[in-house]
Amino acid sequence: MAPATDETVLVTGAAGFIGSHVTRRLLEAGCRVVGVDDLTPYYDPALKEARLKQFEGQPRFRFVKLDLADRGATAALFAAEKFPYVVHLAAQAGVRHSLREPHAYVDANLQGFANVLEGCRHHSCRHLVFASTSSVYGANTRLPFRTTDNVDHPISLYGATKKANELMAHSYAHLFKLPATGLRFFTVYGPWGRPDMAMWIFAEAIIRGQPIKLFNSGNMRRDFTYVDDVVESVVRLIDRPAAGDPAWSGDRPDPSRSSAPWRIYNIGNNQPVEVRHVVDLLEQALGRTTRHELLPMQPGDVPETYANVDDLMRDVGFRPATAIADGVARFVAWYRAYHKL
Repeated sequence: MAPATDETVLVTGAAGFIGSHVTRRLLEAGCRVVGVDDLTPYYDPALKEARLKQFEGQPRFRFVKLDLADRGATAALFAAEKFPYVVHLAAQAGVRHSLREPHAYVDANLQGFANVLEGCRHHSCRHLVFASTSSVYGANTRLPFRTTDNVDHPISLYGATKKANELMAHSYAHLFKLPATGLRFFTVYGPWGRPDMAMWIFAEAIIRGQPIKLFNSGNMRRDFTYVDDVVESVVRLIDRPAAGDPAWSGDRPDPSRSSAPWRIYNIGNNQPVEVRHVVDLLEQALGRTTRHELLPMQPGDVPETYANVDDLMRDVGFRPATAIADGVARFVAWYRAYHKL
């Protein structure tokens, strides 16, 4: 459930894909939201500004343009607001981009997250919910991926920084009793998505009649997760602060929980789909076809993702389940409207 309407939620990355959806859902629930984003030009800031435009005139929403890696500015924001709940979704995203611009990931994902943790620590935050990623599973091959699996072999710097976030949050949960819940998102898609993600890239190529690049010779499977399912999971967890597990044992440590108030969940559709099938659905929805170009696997990529979400279902009574055909149809409808096609 969402927090009480008289309390404020900080949503970082509020101009981002998932962040804007979470912001809208919280506002619809009557919550007050402070949204933070630095509008970085990793992709066209006009899209981020269009997402924010949805909230114009909302008396319960306030936007703050801020780089969370700025220690002083971030500390001042937390000191002024003393947020009871923080949903930290701001990050430098993208596996492939991390091969080219590693320092952007250190600044945003490590320094920025450290500043958020410090803000939460010093101002009595009751629950920090933060984004992790399926990329932390790295070289793991046992499917489906379980939160109880060891994830010490990331194969991209992006994945490594998000694994570091999980560990940093655990240290604050242990040392300062800061309740922290990490969410490993699996291939999120839907309206207002990012231009660097597969769904958008494929749709754009189909519209333009350009070839679609299918890596690993087209033999890729992803646990595509519709954004509304992600938002439902996030909102259900905000007002359920992580609690320490008294049965947790350091002799046989469960990597998904702790004696400290810290938890990890997978947020995935738990139904991996062949990327070729997604391309077929997009072509059908757009009424066009284009050539498919089969290419080798890219560095940092994995052939398949597949989330086990049993613990999410058990703890919050919800399991992402939007069918890929339905989700693609909704994405295409939004894509057509946004681009005035």
